[in-house]
Amino acid sequence: MTFQLYHNPRCSKSRAACALLEEKSVSFETVLYLETPPSADELARIIALLGLPSARDLMRTGEAIYKELGLANVSDEQALIAAMSKYPKLIERPILVGPEQAAIGRPTENLLDIL
Repeated sequence: MTFQLYHNPRCSKSRAACALLEEKSVSFETVLYLETPPSADELARIIALLGLPSARDLMRTGEAIYKELGLANVSDEQALIAAMSKYPKLIERPILVGPEQAAIGRPTENLLDIL
């Protein structure tokens, strides 16, 4: 089974996720989502796999762009997903995506739940 790790190499949690997966000999593809942002459809799929009640639960609400865009006042799920696709810095990281499940690696041990 191959996994995808949505990864930001500058993030210590994301680097820790890579190290954990390598330590566990898990085969995974690295997705540098800041360079190649996921589409709105991909994000909707990830949100569903994560079992999140809202797209906002996948957002980094402390980012300046979140405030600049006034996203705290947006309730339309599709608009939140579109914002993450357009501004991938808004996406929480790291995210490990498998065929039927996904996990956010905060804390890193959360990734073990889907292995």
